[in-house]
Amino acid sequence: MDPSKVTVPALKDLTIDNITENVIAINSQNPDARFKYILERLVVHLHDFARETRLSTQEWMAGIQFLTSTGQICSDVRQEFILLSDILGLSLLVDSIDHPKPANSTEGTVLGPFHTHEAEHMSHGDLMSQDANGEPLLVLCTVKDVDGKPVSGVKVDIWETDSSGHYDVQHADRTGPDGRCVMKTDDEGIFWFKAIVPVPYPIPHDGPVGKLLIHLQRHPMRPAHMHFMFEKEGFDHLITALYLKNDPYESSDAVFGVKNSLIVELGKVDKATADKYGVKEGSALMTYDFVLVTEKNSFDLRSENSAKALEKLGRRVKIVNGLPVPELD
Repeated sequence: MDPSKVTVPALKDLTIDNITENVIAINSQNPDARFKYILERLVVHLHDFARETRLSTQEWMAGIQFLTSTGQICSDVRQEFILLSDILGLSLLVDSIDHPKPANSTEGTVLGPFHTHEAEHMSHGDLMSQDANGEPLLVLCTVKDVDGKPVSGVKVDIWETDSSGHYDVQHADRTGPDGRCVMKTDDEGIFWFKAIVPVPYPIPHDGPVGKLLIHLQRHPMRPAHMHFMFEKEGFDHLITALYLKNDPYESSDAVFGVKNSLIVELGKVDKATADKYGVKEGSALMTYDFVLVTEKNSFDLRSENSAKALEKLGRRVKIVNGLPVPELD
């Protein structure tokens, strides 16, 4: 950038007390009101954090080294920064803010670091997992709108671990995707498939995030669950998961993903269901009725929640495209 074409405010004699207002002033030339607002609040909270904790140079360098090592371990199949966001509760917080749900709809949860875009498209009734050691599971689900009407043609992305608690991408010798698939709901909003019963597993803890968990005296375990992601034009994007009831880690999930409405109790396949779906009588059964929200309903609710939250904090803002920006006189 040519310095001669940039006009910035003159900096004052910088001190602990005025450094924040100087940084905000020199960053204030950006015409994007939302970006400017985000950066302003980021600087304010970072500076307040440093002042409040009386952050030492040694501590800040340790933080920089931690973030550097977090980035260095990232790869095409491992996203350590998503993992860091997850274990700090930030992933769930952002999803809850950006995708608010009315009381009669399915809640969202964390995406996790192991979703891929290579899952095979399958038909209803197909076997998603090739793990012969897993306990067979029949999954029967519906997708409806908030008025109880079936939603057809919804793209459903599904993924889970194998019986050892590993996702396919964690195996160095894998030959292709497994334990994951993509399918669409039928005219009645139904989708069903065969899988294996989910098991608890540890998040990757051989890197910087794992070392942080040890330092915090926290375990790396996630309760048994299966991931689901729903997409259809006109409906708000839903990332969620179903968690097995009474899992030992149900109330201490390392990534804060569990919500009461997403906890399910597995049933057993009766004879009629076994005959209808071609599975063994007595095998495990997972059922759930997912409820999607329209994009408009989600947008309106997000705007309403944003206005209320910022008003509660005493900040004057206006809502633009569903997101708050400063209200200027």
